[in-house]
Amino acid sequence: MPGPADPVAGGPRAGHRLGIDLGGTKTEIVALDPGGAVRLRRRIATPPDYGGILDAIAGLVRAAEAELDQGGASLGLGIPGSLSPATGLVRNANTQCLNGRALDRDLEARLGRPVRLSNDANCLALSEAADGAGAGHAVVFAVILGTGVGGGVVVGGRLLEGLNRVGGEWGHTPLPWMTPGEFPGPRCWCGQQGCLETLLCGPALAADWKGAGARDATGIEAAAAAGDAAAAAALERYVGRLARSLAAVVNLLDPEVIVLGGGLSGLSRLYAEVPARAAAHVFGDVARMRLVPARHGDSSGVLGAARLWDGAG
Repeated sequence: MPGPADPVAGGPRAGHRLGIDLGGTKTEIVALDPGGAVRLRRRIATPPDYGGILDAIAGLVRAAEAELDQGGASLGLGIPGSLSPATGLVRNANTQCLNGRALDRDLEARLGRPVRLSNDANCLALSEAADGAGAGHAVVFAVILGTGVGGGVVVGGRLLEGLNRVGGEWGHTPLPWMTPGEFPGPRCWCGQQGCLETLLCGPALAADWKGAGARDATGIEAAAAAGDAAAAAALERYVGRLARSLAAVVNLLDPEVIVLGGGLSGLSRLYAEVPARAAAHVFGDVARMRLVPARHGDSSGVLGAARLWDGAG
């Protein structure tokens, strides 16, 4: 077993911080030194079953600590779901075998130390607020626009998860200022209708462009520029919906910066047009929006997971 760690005494000893990003297809581990520099990074395929996931994470941690020659490092874990504050079990995870499981406690038993777990969008927000595109800003809202849609809020360097641990779950709020043609919106897997996830995720954009069943929107900007009318129309609708959706965030949080992550964050048109389009829906005599791509790209999640213990006593 790795070196000493005492959950009762307040957590792992100071030193390297380990972060793990548990995704549907890949699982990545990173080690940050006390200064925040990356000292180790490894990536493996995510096993298909719960027992295999526990084994894989424990193996990654032990191998990393052997290479770093440090046991008992702090461990943070980002997942595409969250822990219920009522049951302590994973809920709403896209990796279905995690749901209903006490993932943090099961890992604690395996590794002999406390584990902090949070949503992957929260980890994105934490990383980008610390030393990414949101660094130096007091209020940071970070968004994942990918296979799913999520968000995270960091204020004063601290993650806001909320009473129900749904802070930042922007993807499961309804599209604001719906047009008659948009209302009531598609049925979401969460049971609601018109959720942003059903309209702003990558598969939704692909289906709007290529038709029902399409899931990959790669190349849509190039196609629109080349004269593909369907691509241009789908992009126009997407920009308008994202602008309205982020205007609602400005009206609620008024963040100093909004950071975009996920596969669709690479669409250059979003940064050029969304802030101006959002202005019509922002309440006030000014409508400033600083919209930027994640500095750490697809590494933001794992880097943020490593930071889940930051500031903990």
